[in-house]
Amino acid sequence: MRRRFGEYTFDTTTRVLERGDQPLHLSPKAFDLLQTLIDARPRALSKEEILERVWPGTFVSDGTVTVVIAELRSVLNDDPREPRFIRTVHRFGYAFAADFEVLPERAGVVEPAFRLLWGPREISLLPGTNVLGRCREAVAWIEDASISRRHAIIEIGAGGATIHDLGSKNGTYVRGNRITDKQTLADGDPITLGRVPMVFRVFRDGGPTTSIHSASE
Repeated sequence: MRRRFGEYTFDTTTRVLERGDQPLHLSPKAFDLLQTLIDARPRALSKEEILERVWPGTFVSDGTVTVVIAELRSVLNDDPREPRFIRTVHRFGYAFAADFEVLPERAGVVEPAFRLLWGPREISLLPGTNVLGRCREAVAWIEDASISRRHAIIEIGAGGATIHDLGSKNGTYVRGNRITDKQTLADGDPITLGRVPMVFRVFRDGGPTTSIHSASE
């Protein structure tokens, strides 16, 4: 969905924030937080609710929310003393304060679908943080003794997908190499969590179907 507020256009399909025709840089969590506030408008969200929505299943402090709010205000040139877009509700949380206009989608823009293929199973990966492991907040319960409770995270953002290990006992491997920091993923990359092999895939609209004619025609 595309929304316009002030001089900004916020596109959740392409995960881009623009000022006029100029794309602006936002971290994935800042983008997620802005979308969360816009979707909730005009309701104010408490810091606890923001943490649950933007950092599900992850222990972070209220200070993390404050830092990301500051990033948003800097990008939006929003003065906290006279806010146009993000209003502070003291001792509670934040709200999106501006009116916005819903714009039609750009012609030909198709949001890619991100998947993990695990044997016959297909695991959908959503924009934001996707936990892999054996815990309730995981996108899929990977039942194998080599998998840690919180094994790894795949983050889906405007720039694509990255994976990083969460200090798992048996490691995370991409293209056969054990990763020690954040690794960018490409379509078809083999991933191994502990001893569990998977394949990362990116699916896009392939366009019109080609007709196949038999040899007798």
